Amino acid sequence: MRAMLRARFGEEVYGSWFQQVEFESIEGRTVRVSLPTKFLQTWIQSHYADGLLECCKAEFTGVERLEVVVREFGAACGRTTEAATAGNIRSKPLVPGEASAIGPRRVMVGPGPALARTNVNGFEGSPLDLKYTFESFVEGKANSFALAVASQVAATVLDERRQFNPLYLHSAVGLGKTHLLHAIAWEVKRRFPKAQVLYLTAERFRYQFVEAVRSQDAMAFKDKFRAIDILLIDDLEFMQGEKTEQEFEHIINALLDGGRQVVVASARPPGQLDRLNDRMRSRMQRGLLTEIGEFDEDLRLKILERRVQEKRTTDPSFGLSAPVLKLLAERLTENGRELEGAVNRLYLTWQLLRAPITLELVETIIRDLVLGIEPRRIKVEDILRIVSRHFAVSRADILSDRRHRSVVRPRQIGMYLAKQLTSRSLPEIGRRFGNRDHTTVLHAIRKIDKELGDNPRLKDEIEELKRQLNR
Repeated sequence: MRAMLRARFGEEVYGSWFQQVEFESIEGRTVRVSLPTKFLQTWIQSHYADGLLECCKAEFTGVERLEVVVREFGAACGRTTEAATAGNIRSKPLVPGEASAIGPRRVMVGPGPALARTNVNGFEGSPLDLKYTFESFVEGKANSFALAVASQVAATVLDERRQFNPLYLHSAVGLGKTHLLHAIAWEVKRRFPKAQVLYLTAERFRYQFVEAVRSQDAMAFKDKFRAIDILLIDDLEFMQGEKTEQEFEHIINALLDGGRQVVVASARPPGQLDRLNDRMRSRMQRGLLTEIGEFDEDLRLKILERRVQEKRTTDPSFGLSAPVLKLLAERLTENGRELEGAVNRLYLTWQLLRAPITLELVETIIRDLVLGIEPRRIKVEDILRIVSRHFAVSRADILSDRRHRSVVRPRQIGMYLAKQLTSRSLPEIGRRFGNRDHTTVLHAIRKIDKELGDNPRLKDEIEELKRQLNR
């Protein structure tokens, strides 16, 4: 069933919302599934009920209806109900089409990562993955500084003088921001068991605030944050809604003014989040901004080796040869999730075939992953070379301080292409284009973007440059 859910909804949705689904029983034509919290129950019902029902119909003959309930939860880490623990509910797998004859019977969808939640004053945080610790974090050049700073924050969270507050982590998707936030939370709880820790995604913060407003309990919502020692906010770019943003600003200001630690993660730095007002943007930038860069091949190889080793802890007979790992590290260049997904796929293939994983087999198995990647990775240097040749302007002029239109225009187009075709951040693009400030890069991107709608000739020129870069 887990494989079916993954295939239908995708790995990200599955990991966010379906890890803690448990199938309780089938009664007549109704299948009952349970979740540990009201929030997860409401979200599944609102967004994924139809798809989940279709999966149940495919698995259990005769099912026509789905019931989603909140199960009793003995602890944050997911113990079964008291009745089940006492033996009153037997954990016997349901055979597809078999109805329950002696009341509810628990059917696990399959083992998944252990999850837990932080809780402060009855305010329940987002799920924390027990796998995401500092010990399991794979360090390399791209993330070593972020790891060191995160470790320092966790060690000094209760100190009167904190060095990095707020700490703001940003990077492209899948490079380890969430892992570090979870690791900070676990380390603080290990070092300081009585510390009040709350980890929230921006989406859950917004959901909880909207619910508080609907129930006319907004003041109580704000009061719950007063006892927090450290607040960790993930995916800040998804903080939406004027009132939600205002409430978030008030809470962050109150925590920082009160000397409490705040850690924020986002796909973009504060200067690129249009939804943040100037005061909030300034407050975030006043702390420590830390970017996690792209993984180089050495780091990708280390991540692959670690993921294989994790599989070997439960199945020592599994392994991937050095040439296979090298091929994966060379071909899969997007992020850590892509690397983990490849290892999972190869492990499943190995379980089915029980034969060595050869290079030829790897090429076949990961073809769909590789096809989604550009034939060769476009670099800022490639853009500088193509733009320089196309506009007959020297690379030195593009990187210089010259303000003549014949130079400024190619420079702005180059910055625009760098943002469109690479994963480089604005500050990094600015550095590559003559050590310019990120605001200069942002101005260039917005200028070209605005003109594209009214200038067909510019649009054709941009498309031609893209074709040249993809050759």
